Amino acid sequence: KPTHVIHLAAMVGGLFKNIRYNLDFWRRNIHINDNVLHSAYETGVQKVVSCLSTCIFPDKTTYPIDESMIHNGPPHSSNFGYSYAKRMIDIQNRAYFEQHGCRFTAVIPTNVFGPHDNFNIEDGHVLPGLIHKVYLAKQASSALTVWGTGKPRRQFIYSLDLARLFIWVLREYNEVEPIILSVGEDDEVSIREAAEAIVEAMDFRGELVFDTTKADGQFKKTASNAKLQRYLPGFQFTPFRQAVKETCTWFSANYANARK
Repeated sequence: KPTHVIHLAAMVGGLFKNIRYNLDFWRRNIHINDNVLHSAYETGVQKVVSCLSTCIFPDKTTYPIDESMIHNGPPHSSNFGYSYAKRMIDIQNRAYFEQHGCRFTAVIPTNVFGPHDNFNIEDGHVLPGLIHKVYLAKQASSALTVWGTGKPRRQFIYSLDLARLFIWVLREYNEVEPIILSVGEDDEVSIREAAEAIVEAMDFRGELVFDTTKADGQFKKTASNAKLQRYLPGFQFTPFRQAVKETCTWFSANYANARK
């Protein structure tokens, strides 16, 4: 008889997996979300915190994006199945509150990375995929090939920081409206800069090549963390390069058993 639920279950993947399986992303996530939320309602759960993503925001928008803009237009065509399914959590949360008074809410993290991530090169997200690529390139003494131009920009949040914020949301945040959990706009980095941080962390000495025949996906999705800052003005995020270094160290030490 749980009283509180953190809902992280989802079918997830990187850019290229989304492009191939938009229908699967839509169907599986709609089913997961409806099952979790309705089961929580039926069993009297006091609070559910679900996890959305900044990729659900409209493709054509102004920046920075904030919590009020989720439904202001269609998402990027590369991941519309996942994006629309995740948007529906916000709709369901509001409906459960209006109809039954349920205190269900959602958080919107930016790109998450850290130990125990999915480091699969084909299906994983960009940063863990790059970490795996650098590891293999270093082992083989070969060049590192990064898909795309390296120009798209992203805000990355370390999973350990996100975990601390999830606990705060569970205990203290009482709005039904979602909240963006992210580093500030000034901490946005390009994919090239992220790759260079990994190269440095893993002491890779080979050539860095960008395969511009591969898609870049959405160029940017800069998110405002102003709402979070109003609630937690003193929250300290782990510096990006330190978090990358810790993740690379974990992956190298746990390569045999890491998800990949």
